Amino acid sequence: MAAQKLTFVTGNANKLKEVRAILGESQIEIVSQDLDIPEIQGTTQEVALAKCKHAAELLGGPCITEDTALCFEALHGLPGPYIKHFMKELGHEGLNTLLVGFPTTAAWALCTFAYSAGPGTEPILFEGRTDGHIVPARGSTKFGWDPVFEPDGFNQTYAEMPAEQKNKISHRYRALEKLQVYLRSLAQQD
Repeated sequence: MAAQKLTFVTGNANKLKEVRAILGESQIEIVSQDLDIPEIQGTTQEVALAKCKHAAELLGGPCITEDTALCFEALHGLPGPYIKHFMKELGHEGLNTLLVGFPTTAAWALCTFAYSAGPGTEPILFEGRTDGHIVPARGSTKFGWDPVFEPDGFNQTYAEMPAEQKNKISHRYRALEKLQVYLRSLAQQD
């Protein structure tokens, strides 16, 4: 079976590298396109859907988009989809400071991929979630909030883990696994 070509709409080189690594041996060839798409404010689902609809129209073909969130239990899910803005303003230390005085540092990482078969089609969502805790920053600081998120059952943050390990347990992996199953089912129908 020939590889299915799919455009991942992102300007984030780290995300692209991780997605390609996770999909490595699948029959999906990922190409990337950095499009200037206004990002609405809302849930990861709303953001991914809106970006995907717009991207499919601009590209004239199938594509995937992604939105991620880091949700703190003590803050009822915040910062959630606004994590990028929180990181920019507060940094890793500030994320920890937000939880001072709360009885829990429990958190979850959420990834929502949207897939569109092309213009005029309603995107389909695929979500992945990994539960964990917010900890003082450890490991490389090159990829967002990875240094402060320690998945449950591990003594390492995402940033401390070898990429191969992170890519088998992450929220992104869990969402992409669901997307792969869906795309395989489409290929079998052809």
